[in-house]
Amino acid sequence: MRFLHFVFYLLFTSAISAAEKPNIIYIVADDLGWKDVGYHGGNISTPHIDELAAGGVELDQFYVQPICSPTRSSLMTGRYPMRLGMQVGVIRPWAKHGLPLKERTLPEALKGAGYYTAITGKWHLGHFTRDYLPTQRGFDHQHGHYNGALDYFTHLREGSLDWHRDDQPLPAEKGYTTKLIGAEAVRIIEKHDPDKPLFLYIPFNAPHSPFQAPDSYIERYQNLKPENRKILAAMITAMDDSVGQIMAAIDKRKWRKNTLILFHSDNGGVPKFADNGPLRGAKSTLYEGGVRVVALANWPGTLPAGSKITEMMHAVDMYPTLIRLAGGSLEHAKQQPLDGIDIWPVITKGEKRPNNIILINSNPFHGAVRVGDFKLVKNGQVSNNQTTKADVETFELFNLAKDPFEKNDLAASMPKKLAKMKSVLAKFDSESVKANIPPNRMPPDFKVPEIWGH
Repeated sequence: MRFLHFVFYLLFTSAISAAEKPNIIYIVADDLGWKDVGYHGGNISTPHIDELAAGGVELDQFYVQPICSPTRSSLMTGRYPMRLGMQVGVIRPWAKHGLPLKERTLPEALKGAGYYTAITGKWHLGHFTRDYLPTQRGFDHQHGHYNGALDYFTHLREGSLDWHRDDQPLPAEKGYTTKLIGAEAVRIIEKHDPDKPLFLYIPFNAPHSPFQAPDSYIERYQNLKPENRKILAAMITAMDDSVGQIMAAIDKRKWRKNTLILFHSDNGGVPKFADNGPLRGAKSTLYEGGVRVVALANWPGTLPAGSKITEMMHAVDMYPTLIRLAGGSLEHAKQQPLDGIDIWPVITKGEKRPNNIILINSNPFHGAVRVGDFKLVKNGQVSNNQTTKADVETFELFNLAKDPFEKNDLAASMPKKLAKMKSVLAKFDSESVKANIPPNRMPPDFKVPEIWGH
C-alpha cells in the first residue's frame, strides 16, 4: 500500500518554475477546540481566522494525532509517528530523543526546491543535542521555543529560559509569547526577498497551558461563563489578533494571490477549558474531539472561497502535497515510504481521496483507524492516558457518516466489519517501531541542556 502511495506521488510531481512557486504560510494552533472559533459557532472572537475560512476552503474532516509532538512529526515527515518512535507521549524537556535524524523534513525538502524556510513558535521535536534543533533540520531561520508548556511571560520551562533566535538563547526579548511569535512572522514577511519563495511555519503555543493572557484580553471576557473559559478565550483572541497582523503584512506586500495559507490545530482542545462542540472526546483521546480539528486553506484566485471539503485528510498528507506544489523532490520516498498522499486535487477540485485509510494512531496501549466511513477505536475509554494499558482490550466501531459524534458502538452488531477493521489496525501495529517514552515526571538528576542557554 505504501509503495502505491509513492507511485501516486511520482505521477503527480512536476517541475515548477521559481516564478510559479507560491509562498506557503503554515499556521498551527496548540490545543484549539473544534468550537473555539467563530465560524464553528463558538463564543470566542476570532474574526481573522473566520475571514480566512470565509475566503478559503474549510477542511472539515482534517485529522491529526491526539497530542502535540506526534502531530508535528507527521507534518514534518509525511510519516505516521509509529514509524518514528513518537507514537506515545510528547517530547519532554528531559527526553533523550527527538524526530529521528535520518528523516527528511518538510523544510529540508522545500529548501531543496528553492524556498527560504523559517519557523517562529513551538518546535517540540527534540532539543537534547544541537543536531535536533530547527536550524539543523532544514530551517534557515528559527525563533521561539523548543518545549511545550513554557510560561507565556517569562519564557521559562523547568526554571530555565526556553526562548531562542537561530537556535541561540534570546534572554533580551520580553513580552507575551503569542504576540512575539506574530511579530516575528511579520518581520520575516516584511524583509523577505520576493524573488525567492517563502515557507513560513508559525506554530503558536496558544492556547496550550499554562493558561495565561494579558489583562487587556481577559477584560474582554469578564461575562463569559464558565470561569475556565475566560483566560482561554483571551488567549485565543490574542492569537487571532496576531493572525490578523500576519495577514496585514501579507496584504501590504500584495502577496495574497501567490500565497497559500494553511491553518489548523495540532489536536483537540483540553477538557473543562476548550469547547470541542458536538464532537466526542478531547485532547489525548482517539475520539473525534481529540483528533479531528479546525482546519482551513486559503489562496484567493486558486482555492474556491467559502467552500467546504468533507473528504477525510490527515496531517501526513500535507508533506507530499506541499512538496509537489513547490516542485520539490520526493525521490527519498523510495527509501522512506510516505504515509501521506497528495491531496491537492481534493482541496482544489473537490475530488475524492484516492486512498480511504487513515491511521489515527497505533501505540502499545491504544489505537484507532478510519477506513472510509468506518472508524475503529481500541481501548478508547482509557486513552486519555497515553501510557496506560487497558486491563481488558476493548474495541468500538462507529459509522461516522451516520454517527459523526460516536454515540452508537456497532462492534457487537457488525462482527465482520469489526474483524476487517481490526486486521487493518493490526497491520499498522505490526509495522510500528519501538516507542520512545520519556518519564512523565522530571528525573531528579535532570540538568537543562546547555543549548537552552540557562
